[in-house]
Amino acid sequence: MDLLAHLEAYVATADEASFSRAADRLGIAQPLLSRRIKTLEEHFGGSLFDRSRRQIATTELGMLLLPYARDVLDRAQRLRQVARSARRSRVCAVGVPADCAPAALARAIRAGTEHGITLGMRELPPLERASGLADGSLGYALVRAAPEEAAFRVPLGLASAPGPEGGGSGGSRRTVHLEELRPRRGRGARPTAPAPLLLLTEDQLPSFEDRFLRAAARAGLPESRIRPAGPAATALAETLAGSALLLCAEPFARQHGAPWTPLADHALHRGYDVSAAPGRDGSEAVPSWLVTLLAAAVGAVPAGRRGPGLGAGGEDVRARLAARG
Repeated sequence: MDLLAHLEAYVATADEASFSRAADRLGIAQPLLSRRIKTLEEHFGGSLFDRSRRQIATTELGMLLLPYARDVLDRAQRLRQVARSARRSRVCAVGVPADCAPAALARAIRAGTEHGITLGMRELPPLERASGLADGSLGYALVRAAPEEAAFRVPLGLASAPGPEGGGSGGSRRTVHLEELRPRRGRGARPTAPAPLLLLTEDQLPSFEDRFLRAAARAGLPESRIRPAGPAATALAETLAGSALLLCAEPFARQHGAPWTPLADHALHRGYDVSAAPGRDGSEAVPSWLVTLLAAAVGAVPAGRRGPGLGAGGEDVRARLAARG
């Protein structure tokens, strides 16, 4: 027996003093309401309504039990309200890179509120975002993928120190090849120590590091020249001081006042997919509005679009060879 449904039929009938009006109030057929009342009377071992008169009346037992029935229904209603509030206030964790634009993440949070979802942004390295989706600690995440296979691509380039007038060589839209970073000897002068190339935590994952180191080796750059950046603030300080070059996305460099020049080899760009934790039925679904906003937060463009350093066909021979190793 569905006790709540039967108690609703009982209370509605007592209030309306009519089976037909009670059935209309509950939106059910009158025979169903009558069966529920009959079942409840059998359960309690006595009549709840006197049906001998033209208008039904609540019996003495019915009047005795009525306050308790109302109390049960009131508590059930409060329980449902608490459950709804808990669902609305539940935070859905979203794994994002540390170099996301804060304003873009704020737009995603506001959009979540409009769609009835409370989003909590968690800055995590790439491998932790992937594992968070797998173990269910994250609801959604931006996950790294090979740029030629990903849904979104973030063009990478080199951030450098501003020039004397506050600008720098990265102010133009030219591209830079890794070969151009090899140290050059001046006539009669000792070569200066080349600035190291710093990789942010977002790019410190084996698949990207292997690809980047192979490209650097082809360009004649020693592996010792490339090192992890450590904390982003420290890496930016070294870059702005002119003692390092930082591999990063353009929005991150511009946000901190560093000139930025895109890499010509777009096989070295970041690839991203927006993924959801698997549901109970094994399905994965990310709301389209969230996909768009998270991609914008990392400065990504759809994989089919051209970005800085791409040729007219969207891909050049150098990039295809680099992608294949």
